[in-house]
Amino acid sequence: MTGELATTQQAPALRLPPVPWRDPHTVSPTQLAQYIGELERACEANPQSADLHTCLGMAHAMNFDVYRSMDALEHAVKAEPAHFFAQFKLAELNYRLRALHVAEAETLKALELANNGWELSLARKMLQDIRRLHRDGTQKPEWTKSLKAPALFLVAMTLVLCFVVVNWK
Repeated sequence: MTGELATTQQAPALRLPPVPWRDPHTVSPTQLAQYIGELERACEANPQSADLHTCLGMAHAMNFDVYRSMDALEHAVKAEPAHFFAQFKLAELNYRLRALHVAEAETLKALELANNGWELSLARKMLQDIRRLHRDGTQKPEWTKSLKAPALFLVAMTLVLCFVVVNWK
């Protein structure tokens, strides 16, 4: 009796919409737009679902909409901080954008959240790739220095060359 009561009082399980493709190169833009629309409506209905926001972030990434993808994945991580795939996909997006410092930090968080060997191997493999790219120097440069001195030098050299050309004859 209590088993029947417990099953009738539980909320219906949230089902993720099926992914309409296996190979991302075979999906048409209209089909992807429809899928993104479905996911956005599902996210509005279930704003605390990390699974839905993770799927939405992945769909936006497939649509080359980086900002919306980042927003959706960050929302997924905030909604459920212990969700491995939300954290992993956020790290993967940063990895693909070559923001390697951020990607490494996010991947380390995902590594801590891994629940099984498969998740652990995914995070370790990506961490290995990130560190290899660090060693190879494949990353976005961090602009921490001012460009004022090189710009002034360029202007001064241009003025000197103009003066030399004008006074050449």
